[in-house]
Amino acid sequence: MASWCVRAVRQSYSLVASPGLIRASPRLLCTATQQKNGHGSEEEAEKIEQNAAEKILMEEKTQLEEQLKDMTPRVAVFGVQEKYKRALADTENLRTRSQKMIEDAKIYGIQGFCKDLLEVADILEKATESVPKEEVTSQNPHLKNLYDGLVMTEVQIQKVFTKHGLVRLNPDGQKFDPYEHEALFHAPVEGKEPGTVALVTKVGYKLHGRTLRPALVGVAKAP
Repeated sequence: MASWCVRAVRQSYSLVASPGLIRASPRLLCTATQQKNGHGSEEEAEKIEQNAAEKILMEEKTQLEEQLKDMTPRVAVFGVQEKYKRALADTENLRTRSQKMIEDAKIYGIQGFCKDLLEVADILEKATESVPKEEVTSQNPHLKNLYDGLVMTEVQIQKVFTKHGLVRLNPDGQKFDPYEHEALFHAPVEGKEPGTVALVTKVGYKLHGRTLRPALVGVAKAP
């Protein structure tokens, strides 16, 4: 039994001490070391690449921030310029409207006064038309003087109207215009074309091109 144990120990020692195993062990150790070192190199390379990417991103961020700082004053100036232009346009429009209102007030400020005077002119016209012309003779000096005075007054008031832009409208025979005439009736009239003014019952007036009072007329129509 003891001799068998001694032989087993010797065989085990011979196997352990064999040159092949002794030569193989450094290779195993070297391979393990290389694997360990290779794994570490990959981690270091990835870390270096990550740091480089972060550095590039930081540089781009810095550049964008600088560009934004440069653009901010330009955008602010552009906004101020646009507001200034709009303010100028609004001011110019307001000035134009105000000027137009002032001019209209100067031109048409007498509109109400003119309407009242038109009634006086109508009365003078009716008075002169009502006087029989055959009786206006030197044999009837009082009537003649009165008639001449009425005619002179009517002529003078028409001159004043013209001076202030008030024009008389007597559209007899003209084409009917709804902006200047007011139709009282439509009737077939011999010798008158349809759509023309056949009768003027009351003359109209225009103040600086604007109809102050339309003429009251009768319009001819087709039979």
